[in-house]
Amino acid sequence: MHLTPAMQNFILHWGEMGAKWGVNRSVAQIHALLHISPTPLDAEEISETLGLARSNVSTGLKELQGWKLVKASRALGERRDVFTSVQDMFDLVTVVVEGRREREFAPTVEALRTVAAEAEADATPDPVKARMKETLETMQMFDDWYRDISKLPRGVQLTLMKLGGKIARFLPKG
Repeated sequence: MHLTPAMQNFILHWGEMGAKWGVNRSVAQIHALLHISPTPLDAEEISETLGLARSNVSTGLKELQGWKLVKASRALGERRDVFTSVQDMFDLVTVVVEGRREREFAPTVEALRTVAAEAEADATPDPVKARMKETLETMQMFDDWYRDISKLPRGVQLTLMKLGGKIARFLPKG
């Protein structure tokens, strides 16, 4: 696959952002390539296009499949798997947010719940207990909000996003 300068820059930037989010740069670049590719690519094409070792590409593809960002398929009679990224941006963001929630946010809320209970049972000073409780309640509120919003139909979610801060006009002042 021939990469134009714009395509190269997209892939390089996606790799930089992935590194900032805690994802290996090569893995993020593989995802970027698959995200912009108009056709599915096999691991060899990915390796050649990005100049990455074949083993690095295989490992990256497994990681991306684990995140449910990339799917493998095989055409009838073909020996090689080909890979595609989640193409719909709304679905892509949903997969990333849900994955991060499950791996990071939900375990943190659970740990805070445990720590707050421990603090009630030991000699933790009241101001510290209050801060822990406030932290737990706030994070739980965000998690509850996310779970409620995620259950809404996509059209309703999009409408809410488009409304953004304008929704405040419909709420009581104060």
